[in-house]
Amino acid sequence: MVTSVPRLVVAAPASGSGKTTVATGLMAAFAARGLAVSPHKVGPDYIDPGYHSLAAGRVGRNLDAYLCGEGLIAPLFAHGARGCDIAVVEGVMGLFDGAAGEGELASTAQVAKLLRAPVVLVVDASSQSRSVAALVHGFASWDPGVRVAGVILNKVGSARHEAMLREALDASGVPVLGVLRRVPQVDTPSRHLGLVPVAERRAEAVQAVAAMAAQVAAGCDLEALERLARGAGALPGDAWDAAEAVASSPSSPPEPLPVPEHGGFAPSSLRPVVALAGGPAFTFSYAEHAELLRAAGAEVVTFDPLRDERLPEGTGGLVVGGGFPEVYAAELSANEPLRAAVAGLASSGAPVAAECAGLLYLCRELDGLPLCGVLDASARMHERLTLGYRDAVAVSDSVLAAAGTRMRGHEFHRTVVEPGAGAAAAWGVRAPVRRLEGFVQRGVHASYLHTHWASEPGVARRFVERCLTS
Repeated sequence: MVTSVPRLVVAAPASGSGKTTVATGLMAAFAARGLAVSPHKVGPDYIDPGYHSLAAGRVGRNLDAYLCGEGLIAPLFAHGARGCDIAVVEGVMGLFDGAAGEGELASTAQVAKLLRAPVVLVVDASSQSRSVAALVHGFASWDPGVRVAGVILNKVGSARHEAMLREALDASGVPVLGVLRRVPQVDTPSRHLGLVPVAERRAEAVQAVAAMAAQVAAGCDLEALERLARGAGALPGDAWDAAEAVASSPSSPPEPLPVPEHGGFAPSSLRPVVALAGGPAFTFSYAEHAELLRAAGAEVVTFDPLRDERLPEGTGGLVVGGGFPEVYAAELSANEPLRAAVAGLASSGAPVAAECAGLLYLCRELDGLPLCGVLDASARMHERLTLGYRDAVAVSDSVLAAAGTRMRGHEFHRTVVEPGAGAAAAWGVRAPVRRLEGFVQRGVHASYLHTHWASEPGVARRFVERCLTS
């Protein structure tokens, strides 16, 4: 199979240059022209894809060569871009910045090469004139395998400033494809872990995306950018397919645990229900996780722990991803019926998988507010940010992985969990010093690590098999 979806990568020399504004604005502007737009984000970021989804009207997907491996980047891209007219890929950090100490791994440059996609460099020109040519020349010539095919100048102060920048870039051989003037920042508020997710401010986010689209449409040559994307050429190889991934994964279900005589959450013998936490408090989840669970035979039902007082009917397994439970701790704590339902599900031995925010939700308390009490552990906010990629090996058999299974993950939080007793560790993590992390307790697997199940589809298969046997 050959993927020929037109595509381009939006990158920058450094974070804060404006690539999120440009990428999101381009997605929305192309969509307004009647194109089916496939939105993508390099790296593990969950928040930007929410804005991308709003702009494109199609789920935003991540392309992370560290979490998934280089070999899955093109297949995952092709999967997300099926049926689309154009794809826009927002980069991460600076163009050549990747996993610490790993060379180009997980960088925007690496993903651009793997996708054979042209790069549009967004440059913050607010404090320079002729020097912009040296900067662009350096980025365009640093790696011959990366094609920097155009520049969008951001935060340009005046017509005279624009003329100076264009004159300097005339000799660079890299065309100017857009100029965005210095205007008041589009309303995309941030807090301790980045932008505020779309799910928490949808009406304002719609307005923000519309403003980005208007700014980009007014300042960029959309026809030239579309021509550039159409010149990307064919991308050989098959698109990723959840059903094929699950079918080819090894089957190694854990031993079933007894279900209590009274109560319990016995799943259907044919298609178990997996409840997937969503809503404003739990916005971090890769789209491929739900797709893999469905491919493994589950019926995936999303619920909102802020509003729903019961788990979905017939729940046989629970997945709670990342998000901001610290922001909503009072509301989550006040939902006592749901907390009791989650605790009951876990005590029955049914499979429960929790990552980061999900881990906090399963603790006894967060900053003194009672939560589900599934784990004998307490959580609290911390001033230090824990951030980075991790190599991990499962140290205990669990509903997600057999002991010895190796996966890669990412940590991103400002909380700490103080464990009590009664649970085994989930992972042995190198970060860079080796340590134990997370909890395995009956059917519960809870950890700070965000993982991408496409890299190990047997995780989803094992989880659903456990739903059928618990």
